[in-house]
Amino acid sequence: MHYSHTVRQALGFLLGLTDEDAAVRIRRRIGLPAPGPDGPDAARDRLSRVWSRRNVPSSVVLWILEQDEPELNALVWRHLTVDAGLRRAIARGVPFGPGRTRPLRVHALPGTEPEVPASYVRHGLVGALREAATMAAARDAASMVLTHDDWRTVTEADAETPLPGYTRWALSVRPDCPQALRAQFGSHPKFTHRVRTAGVLDGPAAYATTHGPAVGVLEVLAMGHLMFPARIGAAEDALRPLVRQHLGDREEAWAVLAQLADTFHGTAPELVATAGAIA
Repeated sequence: MHYSHTVRQALGFLLGLTDEDAAVRIRRRIGLPAPGPDGPDAARDRLSRVWSRRNVPSSVVLWILEQDEPELNALVWRHLTVDAGLRRAIARGVPFGPGRTRPLRVHALPGTEPEVPASYVRHGLVGALREAATMAAARDAASMVLTHDDWRTVTEADAETPLPGYTRWALSVRPDCPQALRAQFGSHPKFTHRVRTAGVLDGPAAYATTHGPAVGVLEVLAMGHLMFPARIGAAEDALRPLVRQHLGDREEAWAVLAQLADTFHGTAPELVATAGAIA
């Protein structure tokens, strides 16, 4: 049976959550080729392929940037067109990994850093954030919040005197906004909806279990060990019990899963449960 690249990656990721001997037998039963070598070039190709076709949540982008790998940053830059703050940070070599402060080496990037807002030049960081009276102005000002120290400064400024609503909104939908600051901004349902709509996730487990279509999510997770190794374990832990419960080593259940995967519109847990129930 011929499988698309996306389905091969998705099935391969789920098979990686089973017993190795069973995975070999299941691959043979459903006609799924064994995985090939997955070096840096293959990883870059896979990331480009996924980005060109899928709406990857902004938190996934952040998980990749947290690796602080200049080559990965350069690849993300090519596909990151809407978040001026992240683009500015990449262009300046700002590290994203926890506890890291030394500037990163920056690969040659097509294009330039977004223009520095005039309000920032006139009023400085906190002043520009407080002056923002429109969403566009707030986004511009928020794009200058780059380092861990910048976020700390913003947190302290908001605690002293709450920042304007547009500014809070623009900062909260940044995937790198500290959770403590987001909580400080409040928990109104509309606020929570905006954050979720912007692709900000609680973590990889939430992405693995609540986003769809399943095949696209699984294709992204299949890159996890190369693109966000510090985060992928949480996604695997969330899906592994479901795979074992609904599919296990039953070849027929895996055969049904392989047939459903490409056109199934629900989440990964729903796909796994449906395949198991049909089998």
